[in-house]
Amino acid sequence: MTTRKLPLRRKTKSSRFRKSRLRRNRKADTGSRLAQDVFNNFYCSRRKVYWLNFIRGVFFGLGSLLGGTVIVALIIWLLSQFVDLPGGIGEFVKSVINSMQN
Repeated sequence: MTTRKLPLRRKTKSSRFRKSRLRRNRKADTGSRLAQDVFNNFYCSRRKVYWLNFIRGVFFGLGSLLGGTVIVALIIWLLSQFVDLPGGIGEFVKSVINSMQN
C-alpha cells in the first residue's frame, strides 16, 4: 500500500491580504498605544504644556524668520546673475533687485 500525498494548500490572494492586514493592525495598535502613553504622560501639568508650547512658538518664529531671510537672499543673488543680459531683461532684473532691497 502506498501513501498518498495530499496536495499542498495554495495561498490565495485573500489569505495573503488577511495576513498583511493583521500585521498592519498590530503595528497600528502599537503606534496608537505609544501615542496614548505620550499624550497621557505629557499632559499631566498644564504649566508644562503652556511652557513647551511657548518655547515651540518662539523657535518656530525664529526658524521662519531665518528661513525667509535665506530664501530672499538666494532669490536676490540668483536675480543678480541675470543683470548683464541684453534686451531689457537686465534692466528689469535690476529694477526688481532695487525694489526688493528697498
